[in-house]
Amino acid sequence: MPKASQASLANCARRYRELAQQLAAIGYIASGSVALRYNLCGKAYCACHSDPARRHGPYWLFTAKVDGRTVNKRLTEAEARLYEQWIANDRNARALLGQMREVAAEAAALILAEEAPKPDRKAPAAPSPQTRRTAPRRSG
Repeated sequence: MPKASQASLANCARRYRELAQQLAAIGYIASGSVALRYNLCGKAYCACHSDPARRHGPYWLFTAKVDGRTVNKRLTEAEARLYEQWIANDRNARALLGQMREVAAEAAALILAEEAPKPDRKAPAAPSPQTRRTAPRRSG
């Protein structure tokens, strides 16, 4: 392998290890969203129905997909802060994985370019195609 390719491959390996270390340090992850909601109650005579400023709440709500279904969970403010951190961690993990894929693709290109047959080398002969005999099809 040429020295330039070796240096590039070593650089890829170094960047990949750095990204893997960052990924390992992320912590807990969660996918979904956290929102602050004000709700209407089920009592028709309640003031929340006539005045939007008097709706009930605020309530923290966590929403996520579980087995293809949307699931909602009411949270305390402390739980909402934790979920917001975990969701941010999930976004960071996805971004790091994307970067790791890019570095891995760069390294793969370098490795495969080195493995490709050189023009001065004789490439191995391709196997001869074999015909497969099949029984004639019946029309039916």
